[in-house]
Amino acid sequence: MVSTGDDAPTFTATVGTSDHEPFDLDDHVGDGPVVLAFFPGAFTPPCTNEMIAFQERADAFEDAGATIFGVSADSPFSQGAFRDEHGIEFDLVSDMAGDAIRAYGLEMDIADLGLHGIANRAVFVIDDDGEVVFDWVAEDPTNEPDYEAVLDAVESA
Repeated sequence: MVSTGDDAPTFTATVGTSDHEPFDLDDHVGDGPVVLAFFPGAFTPPCTNEMIAFQERADAFEDAGATIFGVSADSPFSQGAFRDEHGIEFDLVSDMAGDAIRAYGLEMDIADLGLHGIANRAVFVIDDDGEVVFDWVAEDPTNEPDYEAVLDAVESA
């Protein structure tokens, strides 16, 4: 599992829209702190609450120079619809192949819901040098992060 002090694993995926734009984390490291908010699945209540909470704080993150990305195994189409329905303005990243989810050590199954190979809820803040300066991984994927602690980490990065 990735933790504070580690070099952040880089990855490529797809931006969560119907346009299938490529996403490469390397393109964003070095442009201010990067917040990677991994979540299990679009349209589930805890994930909706988390992404809306990040959106409600987006101005504070932007003022601190940070870029937020939500990352899940959902399809780009699902993520695009999720963003539209909930007014999420930051990019979501579709990791359907699970490369980022595995690189960060977050792969899990929720068999009761028929979900396999999804991300556990977690947040990482990456500084300009590509180092993880904050990590939080949910012990229970229904838990949400301490948003003020994430913002504090961004402001210190």
